[in-house]
Amino acid sequence: MNWITNYVRPRINSMLGRREVPENLWIKCPETGEMVFHKDLEENKWVIPASGYHMKMPAKARLTDLFDGGQYEALPQPKVAQDPLKFRDSKKYTDRLKDSRLKTDQEDTIVAGVGTVQGLKLVAVVHEFNFMGGSLGIAAGEAIVKAFERAIKEKCPLVMFPASGGARMQEGILSLMQLPRTTVAVDMLKEAGQPYIVVLTNPTTGGVTASYAMLGDLHIAEPGAEICFAGKRVIEQTIREKLPEGFQTSEYLLEHGMVDMVVKRHDIPDTLARVLKIMTKRPANDVAAPANVPKPVVKASA
Repeated sequence: MNWITNYVRPRINSMLGRREVPENLWIKCPETGEMVFHKDLEENKWVIPASGYHMKMPAKARLTDLFDGGQYEALPQPKVAQDPLKFRDSKKYTDRLKDSRLKTDQEDTIVAGVGTVQGLKLVAVVHEFNFMGGSLGIAAGEAIVKAFERAIKEKCPLVMFPASGGARMQEGILSLMQLPRTTVAVDMLKEAGQPYIVVLTNPTTGGVTASYAMLGDLHIAEPGAEICFAGKRVIEQTIREKLPEGFQTSEYLLEHGMVDMVVKRHDIPDTLARVLKIMTKRPANDVAAPANVPKPVVKASA
């Protein structure tokens, strides 16, 4: 406990009548420059009301928004080696992990849960981009594999929400090994006869795109999301040509057949419920919750 920060400073501020204002009280729209009050943005599912620009949505908030009543069973984070390569660049990898855990209140980049969407049970897996850019490492790969195994056990679909800069360089080849591991997990789910849907969010890049993010039975994308393997600037520098306007966005990929539909964030739960009921041959008006609801059910906190 920092005595000066936690006790002395608040006492001084109270005597002087000062009020500490959160740094993120107002958020600027990257598209129009409009300033939006944080609470209004949060209530609108992190979508700028005027421009419709889709900001990055916290992983736990996405699960709460997806599942019926915001109720779901949070899947545990598997225990793995924390720093197998003893990696260090400008700072230790272990220090980066500590900073990200303090920032996000998560063990690693993957958050997964089991719940129902309009009565249809499914497993949802979400990347937290604020945790080291949603990068794929050993912990993330193991969490994804465990989530697929849970979906197979529950005999229910799995929905993936990737948001990642790709493989985690601090884990080197061990990070790249998660690409085939997660691909095998996708195949296992499909062999079990369960649907696998990917909702591509901004950004989905690198090794994540090269593996499980592009192996779904159906690919939905949020508006304006960047979806690619290599970035636009890298490609332009390599081929020495100017790429088309909107290249690698959801809309561009929809036009060229790389994704199946572009859906606004507010419509994603209804869209998922509709297409999954078609895939699982359930009646469109079947909204009754299954008897074997996952236990324990917890209220997710955003």
